[in-house]
Amino acid sequence: RAALHMWEEPPISGSRGSGTVFFSGCSLGCVFCQNEEISHKDRGVPVTAERLEEICRELVEKGAHNINFVTPTHFAHVLIPLLDGHPFPVPVVWNCGGYERVETLRQLEGKVDIYLPDLKYADDRLGKALSGAGDYFEVATAAIREMLRQTGPVQWDGEKVRKGVIVRHLILPGFVENSLKVLDWLGDTFAPGEIFKPGEVLVSLMRQYTPMPGMPAPLDRRITDEEYDSVLSWMYLNDLEGFVQDEEAADHAFIPDF
Repeated sequence: RAALHMWEEPPISGSRGSGTVFFSGCSLGCVFCQNEEISHKDRGVPVTAERLEEICRELVEKGAHNINFVTPTHFAHVLIPLLDGHPFPVPVVWNCGGYERVETLRQLEGKVDIYLPDLKYADDRLGKALSGAGDYFEVATAAIREMLRQTGPVQWDGEKVRKGVIVRHLILPGFVENSLKVLDWLGDTFAPGEIFKPGEVLVSLMRQYTPMPGMPAPLDRRITDEEYDSVLSWMYLNDLEGFVQDEEAADHAFIPDF
């Protein structure tokens, strides 16, 4: 799927939309994935590198504020040469699950303007059980540090981000303790005297979890108000700045039609 997307964070989607390009497949195997149709079932359309560049330019012509590559990691070998010389007149977004090799990210330096990684787990047992990645926390935190090294503090172009890192975290029902640990790491990392000060890296706290058919408990339900409020409070206690979602975001209507 390639289209203008209005449901990213406000400074990514802006008023005209983010030029999202969704790739089939994924480097993670999240059992609760809302995009399973393309992430696990390989639904997609094969295109050449030349056609991919055309698609990106068409999105720019439609008014896209940026080119937003979604789950692009396993196509890095195609995107790195595509982005040589930064051929697009808008920022490039690397929208990923956080499970990235530092060696790969270093090849993207100077080619990607905005990194939009997840930080899903601080508990590796949870990472292994739910995403097949028992080393998730170590890999993802190293990747985020590399992203921060490349971009530096968030830079704004009016009301839109033009460079920097926005770290996403999806709250999972029944696993509030994991969310609190994730926010603790983010708070410690971005505290004054560490890598960056609060506000120089943004955090997007997502409550959009929508249970897919056949999910076991507790993943068979949405998060409760109590769960959300406790995690949100912890975000503020850690002096983290960024974005939060309304309850209405937890709806199948917000899942793209592939």
